[in-house]
Amino acid sequence: MTTETDSVVISIEGPDGADEVLLPEPLLKILSENDESSAEVVSDIVILSCAERIHAIVHHGEGEMSDELASVEDEMMDLFEDRFGVTFGAATGHDH
Repeated sequence: MTTETDSVVISIEGPDGADEVLLPEPLLKILSENDESSAEVVSDIVILSCAERIHAIVHHGEGEMSDELASVEDEMMDLFEDRFGVTFGAATGHDH
């Protein structure tokens, strides 16, 4: 069980609600680059995770890809590149 002193609460607010996630502080320090804040580390992970998930749905899911899904993937990949300065394919070695 973690204690308050070695965990960090990250609050997430969206247009339809809010949530909190409790993460080990040492993990956030390990994942940070160039003294990034905990919020920046978690934000990077959110962008990466969302890009991975939409990529999997579009390219590895069953069924036909709709125009809406293709549009969402395009937008997410643009956001990924804006955040990290490289394409999803270049960053992950997984490009279609």
